[in-house]
Amino acid sequence: MSARTCLAIVLAAGEGTRMRSSRPKVLHAVAGRSLLAHVLAALRAASGGQTAVVVGPDREDVAAEARSEMPGAQIFVQRERRGTAHAVLAARAVIEKGADDILVIFGDTPLIQPQTLAKLRQALTDGAAVAVLGFKPADPTGYGRLVTQGKELLAIVEHADATEAQRGIPLCNGGLMAFDGKRALSILDTIATTIAR
Repeated sequence: MSARTCLAIVLAAGEGTRMRSSRPKVLHAVAGRSLLAHVLAALRAASGGQTAVVVGPDREDVAAEARSEMPGAQIFVQRERRGTAHAVLAARAVIEKGADDILVIFGDTPLIQPQTLAKLRQALTDGAAVAVLGFKPADPTGYGRLVTQGKELLAIVEHADATEAQRGIPLCNGGLMAFDGKRALSILDTIATTIAR
């Protein structure tokens, strides 16, 4: 797998609204480091290739933290909030340059392990177009659900939008994804267009 190139896109545009804080969510500290610093450390340990960090408008503080923790990270701004695919597409310019694997990671997931990132990439090596991290909590209330048929992902449905049957699905969205680089833009454009309707 080391011969495959990788672009990691870290989504760090979230605000601290639900945390009742004016500080951006990814700059809150856990164990002496920002949430974003933990995520970028996992990326370094996974020895991934390029890194792009998507920040919100006027968030030079988040961009500065990203540059401090990972010099060479490219910064992109998500000007409007229209979902995850739209956020990822803020980094379209670097996606278009081509990488075998595209990792999408939320900047507020400090416990992510390099081994997990490697498993997501392995799914791409094995031929998947998309790999999504899922988990089965004791109480799935509030989590988005992964609607699957066998190993095929049919949909990711937010809890608020889920039918009663979908809320009964125990497999929840962990938020991390990997895309085959050759198919990433067409998949992301399809998702963004569908959501925009």
